Amino acid sequence: MTASTSTSAAIPVAELTAFVRAAGLRAGLADEAAATLAEPLVLADMMGVHTHGTRLLAGYLRKLLGGGYRPQGVPRILRDGPAWAVVDGDAALGQVGCTMGMRLAIAKAKQVGVATVAVRNTGHIGAAGFYAVLAARAGCLGIVAGNDVPSVTAPGSRRAVLGSNPLAWAAPRPDGDPLLFDVSTAAVAGGKVYAAVSRGEPIPGDWLIGEDGRPTTDGTLYPARAALAPMAGHKGYGFGLLTEILSGVMSGGAVVSEVGSWMADPADVPSRHSAGFTVYDLAAICDPAAYAEAMRRVVREVHEAPTAEGVDRVLLPGEREWSRCRAAEAAGVSLPADVRERLAAAAALVGLKDYRA
Repeated sequence: MTASTSTSAAIPVAELTAFVRAAGLRAGLADEAAATLAEPLVLADMMGVHTHGTRLLAGYLRKLLGGGYRPQGVPRILRDGPAWAVVDGDAALGQVGCTMGMRLAIAKAKQVGVATVAVRNTGHIGAAGFYAVLAARAGCLGIVAGNDVPSVTAPGSRRAVLGSNPLAWAAPRPDGDPLLFDVSTAAVAGGKVYAAVSRGEPIPGDWLIGEDGRPTTDGTLYPARAALAPMAGHKGYGFGLLTEILSGVMSGGAVVSEVGSWMADPADVPSRHSAGFTVYDLAAICDPAAYAEAMRRVVREVHEAPTAEGVDRVLLPGEREWSRCRAAEAAGVSLPADVRERLAAAAALVGLKDYRA
């Protein structure tokens, strides 16, 4: 995910977190669910990934207030074994269902070494990388896949076939924050198109495919008259199908056109997203000292790679985002104007005076 430009005075992390929790409580969430919602949204903003941060809050509140997402929904295990489980998200927020699913996968992996959990009937999952980080912080390698309402073409198609299905992984790194890789299998996440249009910015020519099957730079056509291009053509298409299988197919949940839009559908309609979580307990599979040393070698060789002109150092996945996160911890979170507008809308939905109050 790519960060958008920040243009506001910094907001203390605790203040932004408190606002999201307060808004969630006013929409009917219990304390734990409100905290579960706040953590990934605020972390995304701290990392500078504002497309997946608190700008999503107003949309989630709309679904909670309308009943499409159940404020008191409780995800439950439908079937499971020592190394696997299928979970029904009970139409609760995606952050609630997915956090439960990943924590269950971690717990099972700690018992048997490797585990996978598939979650169905949940809400929009938000930043997939957040759940992978939960695994990495537990000493595990975590892989996350999700599905979404179709918005991405297949090579040769003139309409959307798959969702902008996310794929993320995170792994512990000795002496540092986890390695973190989180991408949409589309050329770009749909939220980035919306954000660019709302800011009046042009979009690159490889983001969208119009109704004629050709690329377009008119972001206002999305999603009614244009669809996202797959990441790297047929390669992204293949990874998009993989994420559909790992999430929707394996969970027995909604797939492709059965998945709803959490933004465009009526507020009382569940979106029926699915997600898949695979966790490797590194302490069970690897000698911990050998793992740490091998990871240090990987990090060192990447950092020491010769750089192109104007580049100080080759970065590992997540390093730029963690750097922003540490800066936000110290100085607060700077939010772009479009995010501040969405936070004001969120405050109005639940009767809060101001998103900074």
